[in-house]
Amino acid sequence: MPPFELLTVIHVVFSSRIAGGERHCIDLANAQAALGHRVHVIGSAGSAVAGALAPRVTFHGLQLPLLRGWRVAALARRLGADICHGHLGPACKAVARAGGSTRIGTLHVGYKPHHHARLDGLVCVNRAQYDGLPKAEKQEASVIYNWAPERDTAARRQTDLRAELALAPGQLLVGSVGRLHVSKGMDLLIQGFKAHAPAEAVLVILGEGPDEGELRKLAGGDPRIRLLGYRSDVDAALKSFDLFVSPSREEAFPLAILEAMRAGCPVLSTATQGPQEMLAGQPARLVPVGDADGLGRAIAEELARLRALPAEDRALQYATKAYDRGDAVARTLGFYRDVMRRQAAQPQHLDDEEKAIIA
Repeated sequence: MPPFELLTVIHVVFSSRIAGGERHCIDLANAQAALGHRVHVIGSAGSAVAGALAPRVTFHGLQLPLLRGWRVAALARRLGADICHGHLGPACKAVARAGGSTRIGTLHVGYKPHHHARLDGLVCVNRAQYDGLPKAEKQEASVIYNWAPERDTAARRQTDLRAELALAPGQLLVGSVGRLHVSKGMDLLIQGFKAHAPAEAVLVILGEGPDEGELRKLAGGDPRIRLLGYRSDVDAALKSFDLFVSPSREEAFPLAILEAMRAGCPVLSTATQGPQEMLAGQPARLVPVGDADGLGRAIAEELARLRALPAEDRALQYATKAYDRGDAVARTLGFYRDVMRRQAAQPQHLDDEEKAIIA
C-alpha cells in the first residue's frame, strides 16, 4: 500500500463508446484502484466504459443527460469524493458543478472556457496546450503525458492481419487506427492513398464512427482499401503494418501513434499539435495538415523507401520513456494532492449555484 492517505476519486466520462480519451480514463481509474484508492466512474447508462473497468472500480450510470452537472455534484457529495476528475468537454462542464471536492479536468482535446474555466486544476497532455492556457489557468495546471494502455492480450495472440487479408509476401500494408470522424482525417488518407499509392499496396483502417458510410463511398469499391471496423486486437494488427499513418486534422495526444511506436512501426503523421511534440527527434515523418495530395505523395515515398529495405530492417526503435504508465499515474495523484493543498491554504468562496447544490 502507498505510504500516504488513500483518496476517494470519481472519474466522469459520458461517452457511450470507447475511444482514446475514454481508454485513458478507464486505465487511470483501474490503476488508481489497484493502488488501493476508492475509485468510482460516472458515465452514461449502458456505456461500454462500464465493461472495461476493473472489479474494484464502481460504475454509476446516469439514465438521462438531463441535469447531469447537478447529479454528478450530488453523487460526488454522497460518496465523499476528494477528487472529481472530468474527461472530455461535457464531463468537465458537469464536474465544474461538484463543489466540495477538488475538481480536475484533462484536456484530451483542448481548452474551452465554458468547459474548463471553473475547474480547480487542469491536466494538459502536451506542452503546447499548457503554453496556450490563459495566464491565470497556468497556475493550476500541469503537463502529464498520456500512455498507451495494453489492449486485449488474448486477441493479440490470435491475430495475423496479413493472413486475414490474404496478402502476398511482398505486398506493403498501410494502416491507420481511429474514430471515423472528420477530425481524424480518414477521408484525406483515402484520397491520398487512391491517388498516389502503388497498385500492389493495401490500406486498412481500424475503427468505427459516424463517417463510415461516407468513407466507403469515397473508397469507391477500390479493392486495395479495407475498412475493418472496431478491433480489440490493435496491438497485434500494428505489428502487421509496414507503415502507420495518422491523417488527423486535430490531435492533442493520439494514443494510436504511441501504440504504433510501441510496435516499432514506421510512422507518418500530419503535423497536428500532439504529434509535433511526440515525434520530435523520433524516426518519424510529419506532413502538413489537411493536404490529401501531400499526404498521398508522402505515403508513396515512404513505401518506396521501405521496399528498398529488407523486411527485418523496417522495424524502428522509439524513445518512449516519457510515456511510462506508472510515472504518469503517480504524477496524476501528486497533482491531485498539490491542488488539494493549495485549496486548503486558501479561503473557499462558493457561488450561488454551488450553495444550492450543497443545500
